[in-house]
Amino acid sequence: MLKIYIDIIIFINFFFDFILLLSLSLILKRNVKLYKLLMGSLIGGISILSLFINFSNIELLIFKIIISILMIIISFGYKNAKYFFNNLIYLYLLGIILGGFLYFINDSLSYKNYGLIFVHNKFSINILLIILLSPIILIIYVQRSRKLKEEYSKYYEVKITFLNNKKITLTGYLDTGNNLYDPYKKRPILVIDKDILKNYKPKFILVPCYTVNKKSVMKCFKIKQLVINGKVISKDVLIGISDNKFNMENANILLHKKIIKGE
Repeated sequence: MLKIYIDIIIFINFFFDFILLLSLSLILKRNVKLYKLLMGSLIGGISILSLFINFSNIELLIFKIIISILMIIISFGYKNAKYFFNNLIYLYLLGIILGGFLYFINDSLSYKNYGLIFVHNKFSINILLIILLSPIILIIYVQRSRKLKEEYSKYYEVKITFLNNKKITLTGYLDTGNNLYDPYKKRPILVIDKDILKNYKPKFILVPCYTVNKKSVMKCFKIKQLVINGKVISKDVLIGISDNKFNMENANILLHKKIIKGE
């Protein structure tokens, strides 16, 4: 016979919801008071009692959606539709991630489960999993999300029209260390992977450039048009050719911060 302790179930659900709301707040950078997150979590924790009410599947689904909406509004308020739906979507995404992680542990260790309660040889480890592992996995997720968001914000779609009217679409990376300029006309220089130019033989301009260790000469060429993320760049630029492979994922042209920031 399985004994169910209501207070423990409410606490587990409350803790679970608090971790989700806190993670959501960190990822989306919502500046909210801690007590609001606790209040939203309390609504979610008490809602677990609905499992003991004879709801149909549809009614239970509607009830859970209503509870989720209440949790979001109580915790973060309502500013506009976009703000609200972003909060709601991330709440469900985080719930899926954490729920999938717990299911993975359950399946990997061959524990029997009763909802969120995992039992092995009559020993329940659900509290240990929720309290110890849930924050760890979501902290890792938050950190990785921030890092990926910051990293991929530096990637741009770049369309180049050469002087012979040939067009090419590349993936550009904003290299904050790229401060290369044409010393003659002060044109910013974008640096392209030489393999991209296998079928194009431009007329080169030799441009002196300065690196940290030495002074060198870079082969550069003019282009007809440059479009970055759908915006035509009116500023005159040069494209420099790199003999070295880029270390950035999928990037084949290094952008200049002056062009992106519109300085």
